[in-house]
Amino acid sequence: MARRRKRKSRRRQEGRKILEHIPQFNIDSGEDKPVTAARKFIHSSGILPPALLLVRRNEHTTDRYFWAEKGLFGAQYVEENHFLFPSLKPPEEKLEAVGAAR
Repeated sequence: MARRRKRKSRRRQEGRKILEHIPQFNIDSGEDKPVTAARKFIHSSGILPPALLLVRRNEHTTDRYFWAEKGLFGAQYVEENHFLFPSLKPPEEKLEAVGAAR
C-alpha cells in the first residue's frame, strides 16, 4: 500500500519561517533539565527577547524554546500561535502599527 503524506499545517509552516530570522543559541543542558538550563543561560548571558534556544538534552534529543517578552515558551507552540507574539511581527507590520497609533 502507498503511504499517505502527513498534512502540514500552513499556520505552523508560516511560524517556522518567521522563527528562522530570530537569533539562535545552542546550549547543552548538562545536569539540569532543559528548561532550567535555558533559564540559567538567559539569566547569565543577559539575552534580550526575541531569541530561540536549542537545548541539547542528549545525543539524540534537542529541545527548542522561544524567549519572548512574556517569558519562555516551547518553540512548537510559538510556531502554531506566532500571531500572539508582538516581537514576531514582520518589520513592515510593525511600521504600520506605529503609523496607525499616531
